[in-house]
Amino acid sequence: MPCLLLLAMVLTAALEAQVPQPRRRPDIHFVPTSDQAVQAMLKLAKVKKTDLVYDLGCGDGRIVIAAAKHYGARGVGIDIDPVMIRKARENARYAGVEELVRFEENDLFDAEISKATVVTLYLLTTINVKLRPKLQRELRPGTRVVSNTFDMGEWKPNKTVFVDPGGVDNLYLNPKLFLWIIP
Repeated sequence: MPCLLLLAMVLTAALEAQVPQPRRRPDIHFVPTSDQAVQAMLKLAKVKKTDLVYDLGCGDGRIVIAAAKHYGARGVGIDIDPVMIRKARENARYAGVEELVRFEENDLFDAEISKATVVTLYLLTTINVKLRPKLQRELRPGTRVVSNTFDMGEWKPNKTVFVDPGGVDNLYLNPKLFLWIIP
């Protein structure tokens, strides 16, 4: 029995070593954005075919994939987790939009975002506040920034809306969305 336990431990360690690890611990774990919130975020940002949508902390890529699929927009997803980037690429291929989107394994605080016309976020308020100077410094005037559920502290949004979850009253199913337009 001890040999089987040792073998199980060795196999587990070998499997864990094969899973790519982020270069640093992510600021937040992945929580998927509901389909209703994705559509509402893109509508709030008034996404159109000429837009370049960046999703910072993109997870499985659902926001930029939806922007490409429903609006014909190009998209860039940025996430520090290589496993999520791989999943996002698979999802884009499955959705048939891989020619419109790309996914970058990168730290959202280090990523080049100046070409974005729309930026989407589903991060915590503390991360948004830390990210705010980068957004204001690097994004061009008129760029739309939409955050799911979490605001940016003292930076007041241009617009706030609620997502209709279809009769269910729950914070995570009825998120508040915030829109800022870079001055």
